[in-house]
Amino acid sequence: MRAALDLLYKISGFLAGFFLVAIAVLIAGEIVGRELGLEVRSFDDFSGFCLAATSFLGLAYTFRANEHIRMTLLLHHLRGSARRAFELASLGVAAFLAGYFAWYSCEMTVVSWQIHDVSQGLIAVPLWIPQSGMALGLLVLFIAVVDDLVSALRGRPTACEAAEASAIGSQPTFER
Repeated sequence: MRAALDLLYKISGFLAGFFLVAIAVLIAGEIVGRELGLEVRSFDDFSGFCLAATSFLGLAYTFRANEHIRMTLLLHHLRGSARRAFELASLGVAAFLAGYFAWYSCEMTVVSWQIHDVSQGLIAVPLWIPQSGMALGLLVLFIAVVDDLVSALRGRPTACEAAEASAIGSQPTFER
């Protein structure tokens, strides 16, 4: 199960990177097209769709790599059961919020598909297509946060603790 979850997070990160490269290609294509006198249409719309996809698909990967901004000012001053309780509460709130946003973004995507909603640009793109990147990214983030919450409940290191420990070249220490 651990290998499957890690693969899911890596695939999500790879897709985020793919859409980031797609933004660069679209912008370069637009620049070259304009210099050659070609009329370039909707590249900025597609770049915006790719920006949303890369932003949301990268959330779980960066969370697992401990690259999100984390407010540890209070956490680093806590020890033992107080630290464990604070960590569990933080992960519980994060799981709730990620699940809430994932649920509603998935619902929005399904509704867009059902009513055949399209973008307002020169090229009418069914909105469920770009919205899928956001919904999928939030769903994978929810899975990642729940994964960390379950690890913390079992007394195992969270992804943040493991990343911090590997960054300093030691094993994670638990002061719970």
